[in-house]
Amino acid sequence: MTNLFAAELINAEPLWRTIDQPVVLKALVAGVGVVLIAWELWWFLGRHGGGVAARDGEAGVQEITITVDGGYAPSRIKVKAGRPLRLAFHRIDPSGCVAQVIFPDFHKTLDLPLDATTSLELPPTEAGVYPFHCGMNMVRGVLEVVDQSATRAS
Repeated sequence: MTNLFAAELINAEPLWRTIDQPVVLKALVAGVGVVLIAWELWWFLGRHGGGVAARDGEAGVQEITITVDGGYAPSRIKVKAGRPLRLAFHRIDPSGCVAQVIFPDFHKTLDLPLDATTSLELPPTEAGVYPFHCGMNMVRGVLEVVDQSATRAS
């Protein structure tokens, strides 16, 4: 009985059939796929906007408040080189991913309590681009330190 059932399965027609698609349709699907991949790479890895400049605070310290809610707002911060900086992070996102911010180039880590503002002070820094990210490296931001002479020229 078992051999008969196996023989029927082997000789049976498949439950599906392959339909060859036109080349134009295949090319269209592949093209849309490439466009979507490029858009996704731009969205997650691309540079978005020119950044927000920190304001001048007391005693020459530059200050900016960053809201942490599913990401950093603003995520790109422009500051002047050679001047101290105070970053105030206000976390309203309850997810554990954004409970910490890490500045690898400065060897600094800051825990961000929920519904609170926590500050991080950075010393005067040379011009350059310094990334920062959450504890899981999923949420990212950039600290762009520009030369003061370049700031005056623009």
